[in-house]
Amino acid sequence: MSYLGVKEVDFCIRNIKAQKKHLKVNIEPLIVKFLSNDTFDISKEELEYLETWIENPENKSVFSEYIKVNVAIEEHLKTYDLEKAEQKIMHQIKQEKRVSFKRKRKKVIIFISAASILLMVSLTIFLNKGGGAPNVEPIITNNVNKTIQIGTNKAILTLQDGSDITLEKGQNYQTKNVNGNGAELVYHSKSKSNSTSKPAVTYNYLTIPRGGQFYVQLSDSTKVWLNSETRIKYPVEFIEGETRQVELIYGEAYFDVASSTHHKGSKFKVLTKTQEVEVLGTEFNIKAYSDENSIYTTLVEGKVVVDFGSNKAKLYPNQQSIVNIGDKNLAVVFVDVYNEISWKDGIFSFKNRSLKDIMKVLSRWYDTEVIFSNKDLEEVKFVGVLSKNQNIEDILLTLKTTKSINAYEIKNNTIILK
Repeated sequence: MSYLGVKEVDFCIRNIKAQKKHLKVNIEPLIVKFLSNDTFDISKEELEYLETWIENPENKSVFSEYIKVNVAIEEHLKTYDLEKAEQKIMHQIKQEKRVSFKRKRKKVIIFISAASILLMVSLTIFLNKGGGAPNVEPIITNNVNKTIQIGTNKAILTLQDGSDITLEKGQNYQTKNVNGNGAELVYHSKSKSNSTSKPAVTYNYLTIPRGGQFYVQLSDSTKVWLNSETRIKYPVEFIEGETRQVELIYGEAYFDVASSTHHKGSKFKVLTKTQEVEVLGTEFNIKAYSDENSIYTTLVEGKVVVDFGSNKAKLYPNQQSIVNIGDKNLAVVFVDVYNEISWKDGIFSFKNRSLKDIMKVLSRWYDTEVIFSNKDLEEVKFVGVLSKNQNIEDILLTLKTTKSINAYEIKNNTIILK
């Protein structure tokens, strides 16, 4: 077993970020899916890629440092066992190869141990408080609360005439230029018209309720992942040669923008209530919830310009702009991008976040209300990786076991933390 300190953790993080640029795919989500037993949606291609990647001796250092970082998080000295981690993942890959690649759900078994990589085997949880998480026996929970449901794919599509269409599992939607299967909407560009007059722009709205998520591909092939409690406005068809513009009315969305080179150089803009993001072809995340006082724009690839009143900021990869609506300030900081965008891959990655912030995120996904009977709990720091397919009571039991909270109570659709 090896021990890791704070300086070593910082070095590992920098090294991982530098070396990940050379990977064909982002290996991080694949490793996390196996470490959290969340392989129900992993593809055959991803599985084979992960197996080949781990077996390649050139990747040993990156894999080792990733394990170190996820075990020895922040200020605590944790132990890790690289061999066990590799054996665990390779064993799971072999098991996956023996079963069909259909969607499947696995019962989450939580292991909490400050002494080994078993901390990460099914759900990696660390408490950034006192001496860290105590050594306990594995927790297997069978008493699942039936009132609070796990979030799922669902949305409301509002057409130009104001009519609403429910989009959810089992509900297909199809028109001449749009296909929907309950989990996504795909818009197709119309055939070019011979008319010389400027076409009228028709708008649709897509509203994702609490407890929901959805994916939409716009008519220019821009891909958009929408988080819980989000609403977006966009044209059914962009006008060729003109700026492509959508509006994030509220909520959170991840954009993979179709390059302007394929659209006669036309720019792409995302508007929110108080800011404008100009894009040329890139991937970025915007979080602009109506119940929060700040708007967060995180750049993954490419280049964007954030325009907030008289303030402007050009973002580079791994940077995040923070617009404070109250004091009209705009700041730019470096962030761990994966922690900001992992939600679209079915994972919540929390690093040094307060329970107040964490429960706000979880309440949107599980469509529940949270009450802190002890206000001091709001500032307790918690670090961990959670699967979005996990039952809420498993998470609450983990919080109790790690002494983040003393107790909890569920009344109908309300969680009370004590």
